[in-house]
Amino acid sequence: MAKKKSALREWIEAAIFAAFLAFCIIRPFIVQAFKIPTGSMRPTLLEGDLILVNKFIYGAKIPFTSFRLPAVKEIKRGDVIVFIYPEDKKKDFIKRMVGLPGDVVEIKSGTIYINDNPLLDPVFNQRYYYNRGDFTNEGQKLIVPANSYFVLGDNSGSSKDSRYWGFVPKDNILGEAMVIYWPPQRIRIIK
Repeated sequence: MAKKKSALREWIEAAIFAAFLAFCIIRPFIVQAFKIPTGSMRPTLLEGDLILVNKFIYGAKIPFTSFRLPAVKEIKRGDVIVFIYPEDKKKDFIKRMVGLPGDVVEIKSGTIYINDNPLLDPVFNQRYYYNRGDFTNEGQKLIVPANSYFVLGDNSGSSKDSRYWGFVPKDNILGEAMVIYWPPQRIRIIK
């Protein structure tokens, strides 16, 4: 006759299993929560917004290795991405994808040009982009290297982004921002 487990033991086993799922499967490979610390992505994201980031969409990194799982979709212009900051590997940043590998990027009179064509998508053309930093002086054209990306904050006047420190290596990309889940009045899909 099998001995019945106590309620406490069952509860402890369930808690351990849930923690294992959260820390060993869900967080590294599927979805992770982040808090927005600055106004660099205003008006899309505000300081204090809590967001969920889809980590498997671009191919989640396998912890403690240089390998990635297969991507569900390719990174595209306009995606809001979370990545490891190239100048400090302990920090994660969030910005909007602007330049893909091989693109020629230029900021001219507040407008982003890709391969000599202005970006007309409303997510880009309803903002003014400043020529600041070492990488986007007026008249300067940048070619995005292979396996790298050029990113900008939606709040161009208050964002330290690729204009200041250059390109984001593909290996630094953690995932795509999906949804604001807190505060309740700001719950929405991120576009």
